[in-house]
Amino acid sequence: MSDLTEDNVINTDLLKSFDVKDKQELLDLLNEFILQSYKVEKEFKDYKALYEWVIEIMPQAIWVFNDDGSVFYRNTQAVDLNPILESIQNLPQEIEYGKKTFLIQGNLLENKQIITATDITAQKRQERLATMGQISAHLAHEIRNPIGSISLLASTLLKKVDVGIKPIVFEIQKSLWRVERQIKATLLFSKGLNISRTQNSLLELKEELEAIIAQYTYTKHIEVSFDFDCMDFDFDFDLMGIVLQNFIYNAIDAIEEGDCHQGKIKIWTKQQENYLDFFIQDNGKEIENKNILFEPFETTKLKGNGLGLALSLQIIEAHNGSIELLDDEHKIFKITITK
Repeated sequence: MSDLTEDNVINTDLLKSFDVKDKQELLDLLNEFILQSYKVEKEFKDYKALYEWVIEIMPQAIWVFNDDGSVFYRNTQAVDLNPILESIQNLPQEIEYGKKTFLIQGNLLENKQIITATDITAQKRQERLATMGQISAHLAHEIRNPIGSISLLASTLLKKVDVGIKPIVFEIQKSLWRVERQIKATLLFSKGLNISRTQNSLLELKEELEAIIAQYTYTKHIEVSFDFDCMDFDFDFDLMGIVLQNFIYNAIDAIEEGDCHQGKIKIWTKQQENYLDFFIQDNGKEIENKNILFEPFETTKLKGNGLGLALSLQIIEAHNGSIELLDDEHKIFKITITK
């Protein structure tokens, strides 16, 4: 008789030795064991699914490698960034990929190597802006004193020169005023804003803007039309003047750089109960890159330092408002402030 046959005989004899009650208890124990096994297996699968879900929603790309270099696991972000692995030399390391900056870090866990890639583009941008802001503020302070002296001399010269020379002095003053405006914008952007909201007349704001336009230098004939409601609203008069001034000057520069012979700028308002909208439209050169409109120190213009719209956005957000490009083709901007 084979061993298998002998085992069957022994098992049969063993079962025969149990009474009915013992057999039922044994079956109950086996069923309970099976149920517990299923329960453990389900919990394991649930934990595994939870573990994978957590890894998937993490902001980093994650690779896990076996000791032979084969991939043990990677999340979706890692799949998308897989080419970045070819650039890794030493860890930790910063790598530029797809116009973004990633911090690559690694760690060993038993026989597995874990590599992560974290998007630090925003952090690097803030560091760059902080550095550029500090440098710009320092330069602005250094430039302000000689510009003030030149401006004073120009005012003195204007009183003493002949009538034929005065237009030249006026142009010098306009250029100086433009530099002073850039200095003021730089210092405001780097130091931060303190707004002082009071009830102000939109018609007074219009008069302020008309005076500002008269101080700007341009060569083409440009028609600027205002359609402001005769009402008051709560805002910081000086800062809102800077915002609208920046948009108007951008419109003038766009007309100067564009192909149109007759420039047109239209500015109008619309008031609701708790907010005020400004709309600005021009027929100048089209916007080249919408993605950098409000990026500090980024500009496609021949003039300016790229701070105008960035500062404007800061001011409007300080008024609990927003700026939106409503119509790209017709270049209509909407500026909203709320009470």
